[in-house]
Amino acid sequence: MSAHILKLITTGILLVAVIVLPSSISQMVFSSPPLSSTESHWTTGTPIPTARSEIAGAVLDNKIYIIGGFDNGGRSTSTVEVYDPTIDKWTSIPSLPQSLDHTAAASSNGKLYVIGGGYLGRDSLSDKLYIFDPQTNNWTEGANLPSVRGALTANFINGTLYVTGGVDSGNTLSSTLVYDPSADQWTKKAPMPTSREHLTSAVVDGKLYVIGGRINGMAFNVDANEVYDPATDKWTILDPMPSKRGGLTSGAVGGSIYVFGGEQPTGTFSNNEKFDTVTNTWTTEANMSTARHGLAAVAIDNDIYVIGGGPQPGGSSTDVNEIFNTIDR
Repeated sequence: MSAHILKLITTGILLVAVIVLPSSISQMVFSSPPLSSTESHWTTGTPIPTARSEIAGAVLDNKIYIIGGFDNGGRSTSTVEVYDPTIDKWTSIPSLPQSLDHTAAASSNGKLYVIGGGYLGRDSLSDKLYIFDPQTNNWTEGANLPSVRGALTANFINGTLYVTGGVDSGNTLSSTLVYDPSADQWTKKAPMPTSREHLTSAVVDGKLYVIGGRINGMAFNVDANEVYDPATDKWTILDPMPSKRGGLTSGAVGGSIYVFGGEQPTGTFSNNEKFDTVTNTWTTEANMSTARHGLAAVAIDNDIYVIGGGPQPGGSSTDVNEIFNTIDR
């Protein structure tokens, strides 16, 4: 694909940074405006042992699980690696029952849940629900999703698993699916106002915030920001994200959601934009050091661990483990 100039306009300012790749193909890295106020700061942790992109991440017992994804060769992997922030060290656990990329993960009641995704080198999608119990060190299966889907999101709210968006065999999805672990059963809830995949989500005060994503390919990123209230089974449209981004990730600290990375056909994003759920406003935070897409973000206390991803659009991967400390803000 030949490179072309893509204008990214943020608050009326054109910002373009060009990286020259070894192949002489220029890829753009899109970033937010520099901050004039005191910034929160980034540090680095031990890199993930297996460089990967299109991964899923979740926290369980204050340890970070990074699941599946594409390896350096662009192949789906079943690898699961666990990071302990207290000692800055990685370990491995038994692999997924199958290789998966573009999957989603969440944890509840001492177990890790991995939902949907792709396999067989992007050619197929999964309807599987895999459950890992660290007490037995084994994977089991829950009830299958009602239909196959990848590039989705998953979050627990009060012990119930909420799965939103994604893509099936040919359609971008708006559906909201709910899984009850005690009944091992899926039900449907109100769909999102905006169909999208390669989206991100976070939970604040018992509500599900779903942000960004894309429709029918990375050239059609969206800035949608919508919140779901499980108590009323209703969605509300909020102020859009300042930038249109798909292939992104997010982490919530307090009442704020920090949204990282993403991709377009000509480049990747280093953006870090914060949404205040109380005031319904966005602000720009300190950019990631490594622009990338298909990454994972996991929040523990005041830190958000932003791991892996692809530094170029499409098939690429990195092993970076960058940590954003939010306490200064």
